[in-house]
Amino acid sequence: MFYSFKEFVPVVHKSSFVHPKAVVTGNVIIGKHCYIGPGAALRGDWGKIIIEDGCNIQENCTVHMFPGVTVLLKENAHIGHGAVIHGATIGKNCLVGMNAVVMDNVMLGDESIVGALTFIKEGEKIPARSLVAGNPGKIIKKVSDEMIAWKTKGTELYQQLPAECMENLKACRPLRKTPK
Repeated sequence: MFYSFKEFVPVVHKSSFVHPKAVVTGNVIIGKHCYIGPGAALRGDWGKIIIEDGCNIQENCTVHMFPGVTVLLKENAHIGHGAVIHGATIGKNCLVGMNAVVMDNVMLGDESIVGALTFIKEGEKIPARSLVAGNPGKIIKKVSDEMIAWKTKGTELYQQLPAECMENLKACRPLRKTPK
């Protein structure tokens, strides 16, 4: 669902897919080849959300901010199921793991990986290619070329998903038994 808020209407590139059960409100710009999963809430009511090309925001994620703040997901950012991005900047080719929380004024450096269930507290500046895990999130090591290759492969699957969804995703009634 898309909602205008005040004078702002969401903008979505035609090559991107926003699931009908996602909610995109207000000052939100979604670039090319992005995937927004069901249950995702992108609230550009108090500030602005910019989702650059090739990003994915998976099921049940929340993206929001305090008034006057811009949330930026740079090119190829990968936001795992159930994650919360609140008032942060996510660098190019980053992975934010499932159910992680990235708080206000966090700057996540390019090609960083945030582990599942990690909490990154307000104002943290995470250098490029950092692996962050825990509560509170701590840098535990440098991201290797192999880790980036693994992350990139996963993101590429999500970059193919918009076209696949536009062609193949259709509402249906369930079968009452398994076909033979």
